Amino acid sequence: MAAAQGRLSDGAGGMDEAKDTEKDRREADTAPLPFRAAVEALKAARLRPQIEVEPTPPPKRLAPYAHALEAAVVDGDEDLADGRLVLLHDPAGHDAWQGTFRLVTLVRAELEPEMAADPLLPEVCWSWLTGALQTRGLTYGEPSGTVTRASSHYFGGLSARPAASQIEIRASWTPREGLGGVPDTAAHLASWCDLLAQVAGLPPAGPGDASVVTLPQRRGPQSR
Repeated sequence: MAAAQGRLSDGAGGMDEAKDTEKDRREADTAPLPFRAAVEALKAARLRPQIEVEPTPPPKRLAPYAHALEAAVVDGDEDLADGRLVLLHDPAGHDAWQGTFRLVTLVRAELEPEMAADPLLPEVCWSWLTGALQTRGLTYGEPSGTVTRASSHYFGGLSARPAASQIEIRASWTPREGLGGVPDTAAHLASWCDLLAQVAGLPPAGPGDASVVTLPQRRGPQSR
């Protein structure tokens, strides 16, 4: 899947990747029931048609069990924003998480330089994340993260290129567990997709999202 600024993963790996995939399948079959149920809920979630989601290799050392998704907001043949969402699970619990599950995310998109220079932009972007969760009535704990904006200016042989600015949101939070110790991962995924759509500048998905303020002055779509 193409990203707004390069690929989040390149899909390379050959035989090594095939071996890792088979190992992941074996581990998934022996994973605790709450984790398997949480992953199945992610797979069954219904999302906006402009958002393409596919599995990607999860990190190996953050938790005993992990499942990762990669997504892009697509308009025709153009990608407007991209991101990654990782579900972590430690059956023994984790002091920093205050729970047995944790969601970790990266979201990024390109902006107009004028918008990137807004001093309130980091606070606004963080409020988009928390607002997306609250809009769907989700409870969560221990949120943490960073909002980073970066600008690139080109000189010499690259001077013909326009200045480029990018926003990047890295965050994690603990989803509250429901029946059987399983969090509502489908709803958390939908909220994360709401954030992706908002960063990409898409209009609200429905009447329930009417209060969402989309990102103005974003850069035009990037070629896939």
